[in-house]
Amino acid sequence: MKKIIVFLSLFVSIITYSQNKDYAKYVNPFIGTGGHGHTFPGATVPFGMVQLSPDTRIDGSWDGCSGYHYSDSVIYGFSHTHLNGTGVSDFGDIMLMPTMGEPKLDSKNYSSTFSHANEKAAAGYYSVKLDDDAINVELTASARVGLHQYTFTKKGQANIILDLNHRDKLIMGEVRIIDNKTIEVLRRSSAWAADQYVYARIEFSQPMKITAVNNNAFAPAKVTDTFFAGSLLAISFSKEVKAGEKLLVKVSLSPTGYEGAAKNMKAEMPGWDFKKAKAAAEKLWDKELSKIEITEKDKDKLAIFYTALYHTMMQPNIAMDVDGMYRGRDNQVHKADGFDYYSVFSLWDTFRAAHPLYTLIDKKRTADFINTFIKQYEQGGRLPVWELASNETDCMIGYHSVSVIADAMAKGIKGFDYEKAFEAAKHSAMLDIYGLDAYKKNGFISIDDEHESVSKTLEYAYDDWCIAQMASQIGKMEDYQYFMKRSQNWKNLFDPSTGHMRPKKNGGWEKPFDPREVNNNFTEGNSWQYTFFVPHDIYGLIHAFGGKEKFEAKLDEMFAAPSATTGREQVDITGLIGQYAHGNEPSHHMAWLYTYIGKPEKTKEKVHYILNNFYKNTPDGLIGNEDCGQMSAWYVLSSMGVYQVTPGEYRWIHTKPLFQHVKINFENGETAEITPTSFPPVLGFFGPAVQPFETEYIVPVPVIEAESKSFKDKMKVTISSSNKEDRIWYVVDANKGKIDFMEYNGPFDIDASCAVITYSNNSGKESNWVTAHYFKKPNNYTINIKSKYNPQYHAGGPDGLLDGIRGTENWRRGDWQGYQGQDFEAVIDLQKKMPVTSIAARFLQDTRAWIVFPTEIEYYVSDDNVNFTLAETTTNMIPAQNYDVRTSSFVVGLKNTSARYIKVKAYNFGKLPEWHQGAGGDAFIFIDEITINQAP
Repeated sequence: MKKIIVFLSLFVSIITYSQNKDYAKYVNPFIGTGGHGHTFPGATVPFGMVQLSPDTRIDGSWDGCSGYHYSDSVIYGFSHTHLNGTGVSDFGDIMLMPTMGEPKLDSKNYSSTFSHANEKAAAGYYSVKLDDDAINVELTASARVGLHQYTFTKKGQANIILDLNHRDKLIMGEVRIIDNKTIEVLRRSSAWAADQYVYARIEFSQPMKITAVNNNAFAPAKVTDTFFAGSLLAISFSKEVKAGEKLLVKVSLSPTGYEGAAKNMKAEMPGWDFKKAKAAAEKLWDKELSKIEITEKDKDKLAIFYTALYHTMMQPNIAMDVDGMYRGRDNQVHKADGFDYYSVFSLWDTFRAAHPLYTLIDKKRTADFINTFIKQYEQGGRLPVWELASNETDCMIGYHSVSVIADAMAKGIKGFDYEKAFEAAKHSAMLDIYGLDAYKKNGFISIDDEHESVSKTLEYAYDDWCIAQMASQIGKMEDYQYFMKRSQNWKNLFDPSTGHMRPKKNGGWEKPFDPREVNNNFTEGNSWQYTFFVPHDIYGLIHAFGGKEKFEAKLDEMFAAPSATTGREQVDITGLIGQYAHGNEPSHHMAWLYTYIGKPEKTKEKVHYILNNFYKNTPDGLIGNEDCGQMSAWYVLSSMGVYQVTPGEYRWIHTKPLFQHVKINFENGETAEITPTSFPPVLGFFGPAVQPFETEYIVPVPVIEAESKSFKDKMKVTISSSNKEDRIWYVVDANKGKIDFMEYNGPFDIDASCAVITYSNNSGKESNWVTAHYFKKPNNYTINIKSKYNPQYHAGGPDGLLDGIRGTENWRRGDWQGYQGQDFEAVIDLQKKMPVTSIAARFLQDTRAWIVFPTEIEYYVSDDNVNFTLAETTTNMIPAQNYDVRTSSFVVGLKNTSARYIKVKAYNFGKLPEWHQGAGGDAFIFIDEITINQAP
């Protein structure tokens, strides 16, 4: 298939450029701290280990993920690690809070109100006045050290509170008193990162004495002790101050140990000059921000652009000491040899635009990121997915580190081992986790196999294409062919009849289907937001739609559709233009797709609308989560008029830039200049082209359709293919291990439990096999459900509670019925009166997902379906605060009981309590099977 390529058009010249221009002054760190941006305003330097910022939220709430929200009016303290725009809470390590008077060690007492009128933030600097004690706080930082300057406007006893139980769960804390001006701290904690180590060295500018201690060690702590430990640990350090007196505190961090923290302190901040440290931080920002120079008179646009660039440089974070020592994925200490080791890789977000941006302005860092990936593969067994503090969170989907690697290779970036990188990528793609086993076997992931099946299939397909490009770079052609074939698996979930990527269950399309529905078949989205995710085969997708005109019409339909989604409420889906959601990453490439069908004017219209309406110079100036720089990276690239729809290619596409002139200053002294009219092609600018090779394109799998997964007497089965030229072969069951396929000529009936296996053939090429399992019901019972289940959790309808098919603990696969904010009640008709010896109803509990066992289950019996007698009651004894995911059959035995009708009533837990993250929300009841045993 011939591909039309649009190249990034740039003027290139070789010059030496100045890195002393004052671009830091345009940065507004408050952008994104309101709304749902989840950013923080504190002091940090580019890619630094320390992010020293105020914490106004310590409850783990969604809009408090960074520790700060602009709508708040209370500060609990100033901690040294923060996450930039994530959707999950963590960090907030080594929290200090200055107070006056009698020291209090409870956060409700040592916290203070503040006003935005007395708050300032700039690149590398933050200040605020704490109203309660009239203390002026100033913060700045180097890469590994945070520097506090407190000005006490009143005389009296000044305190500095160190609370190691701040925000996430403290596994174990230690405080060692070195002398009256120096302490060492270990904070080992658990949250999103299950086991995080932070060592710190804290130095006071003046002697301090311990005035209060709170810990839970075996022996009560005394203020004269020199060592404190426990999973509860807070200490107050105090001294008498005069009005106007300043007290400075330095905090150096290390992931490896106390010695590392001491080395970091000595190397980066040996003195106490706050102005000098602040100026050094600003200089670092000026150097990094000057890599892209824009010509613009509008101050708001300057602030938006340079704050966006600033946000892309707040992570990943350097995660090694000044001597190269780091804590690896194996929890052992290693030395980085010839590269810098980093942490915080939000790869599901950042592979799309942030990492392509780094390939332009941070080639050395890109190589360091990849060397970090390789070490994490060697020490942890696979490439990172969403790595945090040398922990794999396995948050989000795909294995998108391969995208970063393939993109660097395609652009000729050196400094890492291409062969080793490919080895790591191939290994990660050949595992049998997160649906990969089904994906490899069947060519797609079904609802039966794994939740978020559509999104995982599509993202694995793109990642496989990336691995194929890596293989071609190093001449591994067999691997190239294998992964190119896998990259075509998106076709197995494309439904031409609806023009959408659509989930499959038991070999056929899931019904009912609503492309606007947000459910567990997609990752933070719906079918509209995933149908266009085939970045590696856009022309194949255009062909699947039936050509450019139909593809354009589908894009137009998406942008013009009603903005309301259906199904589950998903807080990430924001910034809607029709069903395009700019507030979440899966949509980010879509406006650029018009360029591929010869309609660049539509790309320009949509891109400029987003740039001008979804990015503002205000605290709520981001339309969605920053997500570790991805939201801002989209702005940086798009405002420059360039974007890379397919990371892993060296090709970029372009549109009219937002600015009159843009100059990119590269690390090697070269520059590239962009204007609204200057886009000449620069062949080979981003590295050598990938040599194209022929590959076998797949035959999509056939679709098996039937009324349901279970049936009473007999049921009709239909098999179809989207291509009329395909020949379909099938077999019902397997005969003693031998499978004899026959050609499909039309629908057929089944009258017993069986498996139907099928595949398509076209011109000698065969599709993957598809299998559907059908079950003949063990009885002829019927059920009348009085309650109303959530349409997303239907388990195939009412008969799903009597079909003998049991759901697994992974309830997202769709085998459970879910009832929210209501009791469950149903009546089973046994069709005739008969002796009953026991009744059981099976429920699931996953408290984190709001699914809680019913408090009580009642079983009733009746002969006429009018008059019911309570036969037995069973009470749940497993507390809702038990976060283990589990299933339980609540069984009752009956004696001398006969009935035709059985009523089951389960009582909902009710509103979620304060200790739950969803406090105030309605709990779910999840049920999947009711079993009634008769007397023999």
